[in-house]
Amino acid sequence: MVFKLIESAQARWRAVNAPHLVALVRAGARFERGHLVERPESLAA
Repeated sequence: MVFKLIESAQARWRAVNAPHLVALVRAGARFERGHLVERPESLAA
């Protein structure tokens, strides 16, 4: 049953097409519409 579940989910998986951005995502960086959102200077300090 688990095999069939994974097999059906595999058709909907997306490939990681930007592996260099994975570290940013794991660090908590925000992206909006595919672009990195920088922190405002008032929050960065």
